Amino acid sequence: MFQIRRLLELKVHGKSKRKIAKVLGLSRNTVQSYLNSFESYFVDLSELLTWSDEALDRFIRLPKASGSTPDVAHAELYKLFEGYSKELAKTGVSRYTLWMEYRKANPQGLKYSHFCTRFRIWQGAQKTVMHLEHKAGEKLFVDFAGKKLYLTSPLTGEVTPVEFFVAILPCSQLCFALAVRSQKKADFIEALRQTFEYIGGVPGCIVPDNLKTAVTKADRYEPQINETMEEFASHYQTCFLPARAGKPKDKALVESAVNILYGRIYAPLRKRVFHTLTQLNQAIRELLDEHNQMLFQGKDYSRRSYFETVEKQTLLSLPSQHYQLRSFSFGKVHPNCHVLLKEDQHHYSVPYHLTGKQVKLISTHETVEIYHQHRRVAVHVRNLRKYGYSTLKEHLPANQQWVSEWSVEYFVERASRIGSSTRLAMEDLLSRRPYPEQAYKSCAGVLSLEKKYGTDRLEKACQRALLYQATSYRLICTILEKELDRLPADAYPVSPQEERIILHENIRGALAYQ
Repeated sequence: MFQIRRLLELKVHGKSKRKIAKVLGLSRNTVQSYLNSFESYFVDLSELLTWSDEALDRFIRLPKASGSTPDVAHAELYKLFEGYSKELAKTGVSRYTLWMEYRKANPQGLKYSHFCTRFRIWQGAQKTVMHLEHKAGEKLFVDFAGKKLYLTSPLTGEVTPVEFFVAILPCSQLCFALAVRSQKKADFIEALRQTFEYIGGVPGCIVPDNLKTAVTKADRYEPQINETMEEFASHYQTCFLPARAGKPKDKALVESAVNILYGRIYAPLRKRVFHTLTQLNQAIRELLDEHNQMLFQGKDYSRRSYFETVEKQTLLSLPSQHYQLRSFSFGKVHPNCHVLLKEDQHHYSVPYHLTGKQVKLISTHETVEIYHQHRRVAVHVRNLRKYGYSTLKEHLPANQQWVSEWSVEYFVERASRIGSSTRLAMEDLLSRRPYPEQAYKSCAGVLSLEKKYGTDRLEKACQRALLYQATSYRLICTILEKELDRLPADAYPVSPQEERIILHENIRGALAYQ
């Protein structure tokens, strides 16, 4: 640029081409070439001396259209390019649209192809790359590869595609890779969990793209992370920091790692057949370890050695327990004091005072927790039985708690407290119905007689009912009302109906009619 400026200065001061060539130590043909290029676009070369070195450099590098006519307006085109780049970001605006506007204002301006060529070169000169220094243990870049791996069924030969998950620590560039069934929440979380175990710690933040599994709503400044991922990040004391939508350079290292692993994992596996995900991941792990142990080009250390030396000790410690995937849902408490977990179609009890209220259900593989206004109101062991009910006695109102306990064992145990005859009568009563539930109310009725008549009388009434071999609540109740329980059982082994027959010596018996 110094020589170019000196050339222009000498020409402006009226020096000949021969003198300029001698002063600058250039051939006359070179001086002639530069001057022809400048003079074809500028009448006054002193204007070029006001340009910056960058602008002069871009002008010199622009291809010169053959047969183009000298036009001072061409030089003004470069001043328009910055505005054009902003216009192109608008919907419906193309380079052709901008060229039409340019030609309308400059009828003798460049043709479309020459216009596009100059604009592309100008754009290339504007592009810069920012060098980032990544701190050890600060971030983990993650992504799913665009190309899939495949499993083959040993029975049918059917080929099933699987996703290829890649993670990289930007400081040491240590990589992790795993094949998973899908990009769904459970598989994504499992991939992250295995990543943490592989690197032996937790990074300060996780940088994914805006995949729906993690991001509810993408935003340049405050993307919304879904609740499950927030729970996962909280468990590991880290956070999610999604890249900007449409900005893959925000996580360029993992994009580059995917391309590298295409060659170092995909290529060696391309002729192998895998029937299970476990087999495939074992093969991936072997090739992955080789990749991490390879020396960097031109350096005497590998990704693994640099990680062990610099980055490993900066990671957060792994929690003592594995994260359990949680599902979140909402439901309304039914009048029967239960709420439905739609995922399993199973009902769980909730304190009765919340009937009609909206509650939040958080379920894991083992438990179901129910919250109301951010306060946990119930915890149940998860039950996968469809249309079933899981009920805690204390959740029901007082008048329902007793009913909730009803079962064969409950009635037999209560009857045993009264006496052996009452227990036998209860067992007989339950066995007389096709379904024991049909006798529950009768059993409850028998037990209720204890309050009115006492334990001793009920025990004797049940003893007499057993002798009649027709046990029922009505029979036991009649015995107590008629005070037949006070009579010796061996003296009157007849039913209450038979005891109503009047016995008298003037009444003929059955023998009189033979």
